[in-house]
Amino acid sequence: MSWMIALLILSALIFFHELGHYSAAKFFGVFVEVFSIGFGKKLASFKAFGTQWQLSAIPLGGYVKMKGQDDLDPTAISRDTDSYNSKKPWQRIIILLAGPFANFLLAWFLLYAIALGGPKALSPIIGMVTKDSPAHIAGLLKNDRILAINGETITQWDELSDAIVASTTTLTLQVQRGNTLQFITLTPRISESTNMFKEKIYKRMVGIAPSGATHTLHLGPIQAIEYASKETMDASMMIFQSVQKLITGVVPAKELGGVVSIVQITADATQYGWMSLFFFAALISVNLGVLNLLPIPALDGGHVVFNLYEMIRKKAPSEAVITQLTIGGWVLLLGLMTLGLYNDITRLIQ
Repeated sequence: MSWMIALLILSALIFFHELGHYSAAKFFGVFVEVFSIGFGKKLASFKAFGTQWQLSAIPLGGYVKMKGQDDLDPTAISRDTDSYNSKKPWQRIIILLAGPFANFLLAWFLLYAIALGGPKALSPIIGMVTKDSPAHIAGLLKNDRILAINGETITQWDELSDAIVASTTTLTLQVQRGNTLQFITLTPRISESTNMFKEKIYKRMVGIAPSGATHTLHLGPIQAIEYASKETMDASMMIFQSVQKLITGVVPAKELGGVVSIVQITADATQYGWMSLFFFAALISVNLGVLNLLPIPALDGGHVVFNLYEMIRKKAPSEAVITQLTIGGWVLLLGLMTLGLYNDITRLIQ
């Protein structure tokens, strides 16, 4: 059942992506011939608003087929007033960006729902103090709760960590130890650490680790806007960085996952309640938005590049160039999908 829910969620995320393209295309008067969830053989369909809406056999994505636009045949151009090609480059760019934007917007709403539901946050309680570190020298102890830094109240471990990393001078911590309050002064030290990509980095640290204790955040509608916006931005930056690290070789190719990994992670999330499921759905939605912005001709980002070229040069790229780049983009995209599927199968076997 959890796998079925995961597939439905993935299909819903794809639907919202394509709905973004569809809505923008209709707004600019472009005739949409087909709206498909999945690729390959058509399983079911109906017609509404002049568009054929269909469910296809291979649930690895979806597409909106607009009049005059065909990724499989870049030369299939129409100059009718209701075709994609007849629109100005900036209008086409908006149509192309509307899909990723819909994914970011959906992720924001999912995270907003989480914020109103009372998400968990790591409490600023010390679980470990490293020997001879600034924290150890200053007298911080396990189970100390940090209440404020330089007079600024904190309620989450992330706030404590960010304040230490951003510090340039001595910090004064207000600490609750049992039933007493203490003020402890320390100076962070630049130390070696690793980031999420296992790269060696240097940052200001004091030598403490969290206890793992959590608490519920009680956020109002306005605070929830800030929470959802920050989480959406953080997720977007993390995925952009992940793609960059993959391209530069920092993240090995074996870490690339495919649709099986996506479905499996989402299926696992269903077992931990709606909040966990919404969080992973939001993360995957952001992932879809970011990946579709990559300048690969088979993706939205590649088409945006073609239209930017036309805006700058006042003429469209030649059909031969578009065809060759599109074929190259599909080869690259299918290669990445194959690698992701291979990695998925390898992990399942192991």
